[in-house]
Amino acid sequence: MTTKTPSTGGQPPIHPERQRRVKTALRIFSISAWVTGALLLLLVVRMIMQYVLHLDVHALAWVARVHGLAFIVFLMASLNLGTKARWSATEWLTTALSGIVPVMSFIIEAMRRREVTETFRLDEA
Repeated sequence: MTTKTPSTGGQPPIHPERQRRVKTALRIFSISAWVTGALLLLLVVRMIMQYVLHLDVHALAWVARVHGLAFIVFLMASLNLGTKARWSATEWLTTALSGIVPVMSFIIEAMRRREVTETFRLDEA
């Protein structure tokens, strides 16, 4: 009796352990991208309130520091995923810079999620 393996469209099989590692790295990357993006939007709102509307934003003084820490985590997560997914330097740099442009981290996260999921067939894992 022979067992059928699912068709991979002519692509070589991906080791399940590699799929697991990439999937974990993608999850960490996605969370850090969303947190960084949300904090960056909050930082932009804070800056508008302070410099344009001349409001007292003392209660939001923590936002810049926390965003900075989140951005460092985002850089490490994107480097981790990029290493596992074997991104080019351009792909990694584009991804890294998306953490400093408002809303861009959400767009790049969705794009990288789609690419990595398709490349490593994570929906099958």
